[in-house]
Amino acid sequence: MPEIPHGTTIVAATFGDGVVMAGDRRATMGNIIAQRDIQKVFPADEFSAVGIAGSAGVAVELVRLFQLELEHYEKIEGALLSLDGKANRLATMIRANLGLAMQGLAVVPLFAGYDLERRTGRIFSYDVTGGRYEEHDHHTVGSGSVFARGSLKKLWHPGLDADAAVRVAVEALVDAADDDSATGGPDAERRIWPVVATVTAAGYLRVPDEDLRAAAEEIAERRRRAPQAGGAHATGGASS
Repeated sequence: MPEIPHGTTIVAATFGDGVVMAGDRRATMGNIIAQRDIQKVFPADEFSAVGIAGSAGVAVELVRLFQLELEHYEKIEGALLSLDGKANRLATMIRANLGLAMQGLAVVPLFAGYDLERRTGRIFSYDVTGGRYEEHDHHTVGSGSVFARGSLKKLWHPGLDADAAVRVAVEALVDAADDDSATGGPDAERRIWPVVATVTAAGYLRVPDEDLRAAAEEIAERRRRAPQAGGAHATGGASS
């Protein structure tokens, strides 16, 4: 197989009013940085988000088709598909890509949204065969997922508000970038920040870059003050 761009780390976490999803901006091609500002988190529809990890080109095309199918369903039925229905449809689409996945072109997205019936945020993960699994509290996918997951275990707690959840998601990406070369952290010099979005009863909302810059600077400053602690251990909790 020729080298192709791959997307990496995606994190998602629930909070009081919904769910937050964040993705770093780096795409790699072997040991080469193929792109520094790729988008990996997208709105699936008004009340859901999808993040991509794996073969970037295949993943982006899958997301576009998923968005189109949800829009088509809404126009035909005059109503939104349920969150479970959206998660199931994405599983079917991933299963249809199994042939390519077996050839090395795997796509493993992370799906999250606000359930209008249950009035809560929910997260769904997948495997390359299309297996669908509901996650609780938080989840990560991609090459830096192990490090991001460890960070979330330290930082996440019940009752987070939207701002705190965004900070937790950004810090999880910073921790992943610290140990995984395929994950890109916030890049102040190039003004490249993670793509972070919240999904609540008000819908999908992308967090402005200015807010992400402030969060990244706060994390960096806190770590400068306590360099020996490092990573999530230096936070003392998401609200500190």
